[in-house]
Amino acid sequence: MSKIEPEKVTARLTKILYLLSILMPLALIFILSIVYIQLFGFPATKTKEAEASQKEFVKIDSNFVQLWTAPSEWRMSKLDPEEQKLIKYGKELIAHTADYLGPKGSVKPISNGMNCQNCHLNAGTQPWGNNYFAVQANYPKFRERSGTVENQIKRVNDCFERSLNGKALDSTSREMRAILAYIKWIGSDVPKKITPKGAGIFKLKGLKRATDPEKGRIVYEQKCQSCHQANGEGILAENGKNYTYPPLWGQHSYNNGAGLYRISNFAGYVKYNMPLGTTYERPQLSDEEAWDVAAFVNTMPRPTKDLSKDWPSIAGKPFDHPFGPYTDPFSEQQHKYGPYKPIKEWKEAHKSKK
Repeated sequence: MSKIEPEKVTARLTKILYLLSILMPLALIFILSIVYIQLFGFPATKTKEAEASQKEFVKIDSNFVQLWTAPSEWRMSKLDPEEQKLIKYGKELIAHTADYLGPKGSVKPISNGMNCQNCHLNAGTQPWGNNYFAVQANYPKFRERSGTVENQIKRVNDCFERSLNGKALDSTSREMRAILAYIKWIGSDVPKKITPKGAGIFKLKGLKRATDPEKGRIVYEQKCQSCHQANGEGILAENGKNYTYPPLWGQHSYNNGAGLYRISNFAGYVKYNMPLGTTYERPQLSDEEAWDVAAFVNTMPRPTKDLSKDWPSIAGKPFDHPFGPYTDPFSEQQHKYGPYKPIKEWKEAHKSKK
């Protein structure tokens, strides 16, 4: 057998290593390309679904990034023990109002069986869920509805008399002090006179047309009826004291003086909170569906309240306040159902005459 010369072996190894130095990076690039395509698809092409998803993400990011949140529970340990007890009792009253202040309440029967939490989600801490974030920072304040400077007590009792269709809570009671302590705690980080992003109810962009209760009926039947029932009565909890799913109309629901009786408020509320399972990151209703179902629900019968002392300056009535008289030339029908843009434009043009 002939002996291989060392010089030839070295030359061959050098050639092999040279080829490998060229081929290995190319192979690595090829493998990484395959992995990328499997994960993300071809970069030069986008499906309609991908484009829609990207647009939705951009919309969510621009609307909801850095929303305000309630203070963390652990921080409460730094407070005086008695103040902690009062705040926790206030939260309990907000979450389970009817257990204490409903028709069968253990403290006093002054409300309709609904809980404050039915409208102020997650005990008033849900972003865009009609929360309490801005209350402490902005009250006392002047409100057109009463024509007076209102404090937090007045604001709480408005809810008892309107949304809970009941009676005012004694301003000196432990229950009122507890609710106020809880609301103060929720807004403890908000600077004075500031309304943080995510506070209250989302201001939904208006429709070019009038809202349509009949279209809203279809939305209700498809997406709301399973919880709130065909006749809007909700579902009473097993204890018979409060509601698992609250009534949206009828004798046990909010009356015609409540804030949610304004269609714009109801539409903004349901857009990012309903039906069950909706979050503000992933809404289930379109804007049109939210407006129309709000119109349907607020067309249905409910308790009435004496509103004769509301809006002492009628020029201050909001565009969708459904009861006249008005300073503008538009009808009660249009004020309730829209289209609202002409009313807003008229009010803006005549603002100096208010």
